[in-house]
Amino acid sequence: MGEKRYEHILYEKKERIATITFNRPKALNAINIEMAEELKDALSDFKDDIETKVGILTGSGEKAFCSGGDISMFSEKLTDTTAVYQWLRTGEDIHRLLMERIEKPIIAAVNGYCFAGGLEMALACDFIIASDNASFGLAEITIGVLPGWGGMTRLPRAIPVRKAKEMIYTGEPISAQEAEKIGLVNRVVPKSQLNEVVNKVAKKLVSKSSLALRMAKKAMNYGLEVSSMDAALFLERGATCIVSAGEDSQEGIKAFLEKRPPNFK
Repeated sequence: MGEKRYEHILYEKKERIATITFNRPKALNAINIEMAEELKDALSDFKDDIETKVGILTGSGEKAFCSGGDISMFSEKLTDTTAVYQWLRTGEDIHRLLMERIEKPIIAAVNGYCFAGGLEMALACDFIIASDNASFGLAEITIGVLPGWGGMTRLPRAIPVRKAKEMIYTGEPISAQEAEKIGLVNRVVPKSQLNEVVNKVAKKLVSKSSLALRMAKKAMNYGLEVSSMDAALFLERGATCIVSAGEDSQEGIKAFLEKRPPNFK
C-alpha cells in the first residue's frame, strides 16, 4: 500500500498495517519540531486511510524507542511562553486529536529507552509491548521542567497514582519488567522477538471487524473520561447497538454457526 517519505520518521503501510518509526537513531530518536509535524501528517494520513486497520509506533536502531523532546530546542527555539505553548499544543494535537481519537488500535513497540515525550507517545497508544531491554521514565524534572505532553495526566491513569508520582517527582526510570508488573505495558518479550510479536498481534487485530474495533476504542476511551457509571454504560450500549446493526455482526454470527472464519467487510 505504499510508503510516504519523510526526513525524521519512516511511514510504511503493508498488509493493512501502518507502521510509523521514529528515525533519528543518532539522537536516540528525540522529537524535534520537524519530527512532530511529520508525526501529525503521518497520523492524519493513517486516520483517513480506509485500507489500514492497525497502527504500530516504534523507533529505529536498538538503543531507543524515543528519548523524548530534543533538549536543544529548549535553548534554541522554545525560549518564550508563546513558543512553549505552541509546542505543548502540538503534543495535544498528536496525542489527543489524533492518536486517542483515531478509530483504529495503535500498538507501541518499545525497544530501548522510552523517556519523557517518548513515554507520553506510548501512553497515548492502545497497547504497549516492550523488549526486555526497554526502560521507561519521565525525567523532565531533572532539568527543571515538567512532562507537558500528557505525562502528568495519562500516567496516573495508567498505573497506581503513587507510583506515577514517584516516577514524575524523581525522574528515575523503571525497567521493562517493573513496567509490566505495575501494568504500564501489556507484555515484555525478548528483544530479538519484539517485531515478530508485535506484528502477530497487529495481524490478529486486522482479522477483526473494523466497525467493532472502532466502536470498542471509542466506548472505552470516552467511557474512561466520564465520571458517571450510568453515562459510561450508556456509551457502551450505543456502541454495541451500532455494531450489532452492521453487516459484520451478521457475518460473524453466520460464520460461527457454520464453523468457519468470518469474512468481515
